[in-house]
Amino acid sequence: TIPAGAVDAVRLIKDLSKISQPTASRLAFSLSGREKCVTQGNAEGSVYGAIGDSQGVSHREGIMSHEVFVESVEATTARVPPSDVGDVAEDTQHQTMSIHEGLAGVTIARTEITSINGEIGALSYRGYDIGDLAAHSTFEETVYLLWHGQLPKRDELDEFTRDLVADRDIDKRVWDILTVLPKSIEPMDALRTAVSALSCSDPDDGDRSQATNLIKARRLVAKFPTIVAHVYRHQQGLDRIRPDPDLSHAANFLYMLKGTAPTKMQANSMAMVMLLMVDHGFNASTFAARVTAATLSDMYSAITTALSTLKGPLHGGANVRAMQMMLEIEDVDKVKPYINDALARKQRIMGFGHRVYKTVPDPRSAYLRRRLYQQCAELGDFHFYELATAVAEALASRKGLNPNVDFYAAPVLHMLGIPLELFVPVFAISRVAGWTAQVMEQYANNRLIRPSAQYVGPKNRVYHPIEER
Repeated sequence: TIPAGAVDAVRLIKDLSKISQPTASRLAFSLSGREKCVTQGNAEGSVYGAIGDSQGVSHREGIMSHEVFVESVEATTARVPPSDVGDVAEDTQHQTMSIHEGLAGVTIARTEITSINGEIGALSYRGYDIGDLAAHSTFEETVYLLWHGQLPKRDELDEFTRDLVADRDIDKRVWDILTVLPKSIEPMDALRTAVSALSCSDPDDGDRSQATNLIKARRLVAKFPTIVAHVYRHQQGLDRIRPDPDLSHAANFLYMLKGTAPTKMQANSMAMVMLLMVDHGFNASTFAARVTAATLSDMYSAITTALSTLKGPLHGGANVRAMQMMLEIEDVDKVKPYINDALARKQRIMGFGHRVYKTVPDPRSAYLRRRLYQQCAELGDFHFYELATAVAEALASRKGLNPNVDFYAAPVLHMLGIPLELFVPVFAISRVAGWTAQVMEQYANNRLIRPSAQYVGPKNRVYHPIEER
């Protein structure tokens, strides 16, 4: 037993290594206040103890430095299953652990990008309320805000917009790769392939500096709409349409997709969807991108990871299924019977409820509902507004559920002529600005992301030669 007192942590580790089993897999304590931590050897023995308040402790590759206060440390020959520090099963006598399925409620990092308060339904980017940005900002200005931490001045925004426009087109080599893909390929798969190909044609691929990562981020945001529009038209047997430098980011996407310049209302609606979906904290795809970035892999690899995660229907497909539901219902008079039948069959209604906003409305949904009304007013046809409103009222009455951003985004995109198979790629066109901001923040204050898991499988099994099994 090591007596209580202040000791040098590195020396402590060396001393413990002498009394632990020679094949011990881990000899480092995870320090956080007065939390009990375990340093384990192999299955034949372990070292464990209680570590007190740390004094300027830093971690370098799992080894502590500087001075720590030790309450007690002792060695034992008791059989303890090997495990990583902090991941000790509840059946040990030394430590218990909490399991957070899906990392629910776990805070893993500090961020200056997006603030979410799910209890009151508040969302802000870099300290600016989402309502203020939706009412007064543009997609391009909001992207600048995410990347630079402040709103741009006029000359800064003009230069930023010019640079985005200049980067819209894609390299012929990238396009050649996309044209040989099967026309039946999902657009998200084509987009993911394109991002991988972009890394091969990027002249700055080997440069990981902050300044160069900003350029890479700009190229990705600029090229995403071009890739999605070109791939879709190619799949439809149509000629691709080159970007129009005179159009905004949102308007240019609609132009490249449909071949005609959008109305001001259509362009504003597309821009609103992009702005509201540009970032949303550590959601699945953003977290996945940061995990990749934390290994110090490159920007393109991190965004490819994000795209692969977004493709999963539990993350990026809610707006598609919400729109499919509305098209299936068809008429307002059929809403209540449809909802009642779906609930009776315990069918999940997509576009309602949220992992973060559990008891309050998603703060983004109100702005898209208003935008849907304005679109309907311009056309003189309120069918989808009335249908969506009826569905929302039925779910609120029956289950107390609030619509999330995907629910109203669905009819907004549908009325813009966006086909269902492009709903998720449009999400990516918006979110790539947030992904790149999050990746750059991870690089700036990096630590490898490596959570633990509680082992619940069989223990102390004896190996038998294959002839004896």
